[in-house]
Amino acid sequence: MQRTPGLNLTRALLAATFWVDFTKGQWDPRSPWYDRRVRLAVALAIDRHAINQAETLGFSEPASSIVPVAFEFAWSAPPIPYDRAQAKRLLAEAGYPNGFDAGDYVCEIPFASVGEAVITYLGAVGIRARLRALERAAFGTYAREKKATHLLQGQSSSFGNAVTRIERHMVTGGDLAFGSYTEIDELFKQQAKEPIPAKREALLHAIQRIAYERVMFAPIWQVAQLNGVRSRIDQPGIGLIDYLPYSSPYEDLRLKP
Repeated sequence: MQRTPGLNLTRALLAATFWVDFTKGQWDPRSPWYDRRVRLAVALAIDRHAINQAETLGFSEPASSIVPVAFEFAWSAPPIPYDRAQAKRLLAEAGYPNGFDAGDYVCEIPFASVGEAVITYLGAVGIRARLRALERAAFGTYAREKKATHLLQGQSSSFGNAVTRIERHMVTGGDLAFGSYTEIDELFKQQAKEPIPAKREALLHAIQRIAYERVMFAPIWQVAQLNGVRSRIDQPGIGLIDYLPYSSPYEDLRLKP
């Protein structure tokens, strides 16, 4: 597309975030994922910018949260740096100077190339994982059963606000949550009863801050859909509605004179 005369390449940033989920292992003292240092090592080992460039030519956004940045009540999480040396130091401090076998890394087939990149980066710091790609129905069932103890490539494109993601993925009993922390559960109950928007936002920000500081997830990116647009189109209508991947509303589509 970039090399074709008469075409321009543009994007529609989606509400689709991807992350590494530590599943039930995060709450199992026998698992390496129980140790925050190991989870942080995973987060630091991933070069998000390189994945973005290789997969979508840099049009997506590296993520530091599983909540899309423009969602209502989203907390602006600090960027997560790519620091392979620090990741290795953290693993050594946690008792894994030579790394360890992490078992399967489960993902959905269409996004297996992202999974391959992630496990390559993890392997570079000593965390050895095997890619296991499932078709969509099997992946959905696998995630909802919540039996996994190894790594899962979490993903969500659901619309809503920060509460939508928190309720499904961070709170005890959430349909895609493998566990939670007492503080998060209590704050979530409080925000549900809070009628004042500013106070509710503060409670929801606190939940997201806890998830970030405890490395509850290792976010990867917020993905963009790439679109080819003829150069004679002045306004393609892509991106006019936040997170809608298509050209809309059609009334706003304009051709150049």
